[in-house]
Amino acid sequence: MDMDIDIEKCREIFGADRFAANAGIRIDAACEDEVVCSMEIRDMHLNAGNAVQGGAIFTLSDFAFGVHSNLHRFFGAGVGLTVGQSCSISYLRSPKGGKLIARSTCLHKGRTISVYRVTVEDELGNRISEMHGNGFTTRAQL
Repeated sequence: MDMDIDIEKCREIFGADRFAANAGIRIDAACEDEVVCSMEIRDMHLNAGNAVQGGAIFTLSDFAFGVHSNLHRFFGAGVGLTVGQSCSISYLRSPKGGKLIARSTCLHKGRTISVYRVTVEDELGNRISEMHGNGFTTRAQL
């Protein structure tokens, strides 16, 4: 199924995620095959050791997963909302640049269960983390 995704409408819909919006996360690209989100690293993203907080990296990853797994709801024939069933993230290194870029790809999309991989890099091309997110799609209109 090919979805016609209007990026501005996509940003408007998912801009309702106040937590991600407050963190400064932006949707850069969205299509059926890949969603790309980014976040400029700000002081609020740093931990006591002056490194990017793992929770900030996870929030970016989780948002990219959430957008990608719900494109069907807003731009396809899907009805139900996909929610995170489980997520696993591995942190590989600290970012060296000032921006993080998350790329979500779908590994499996079933009727109710889906699996996505989200890779986060800094703008210098350093791989920062890998996340696998398992989604569960409700069958009801919420």
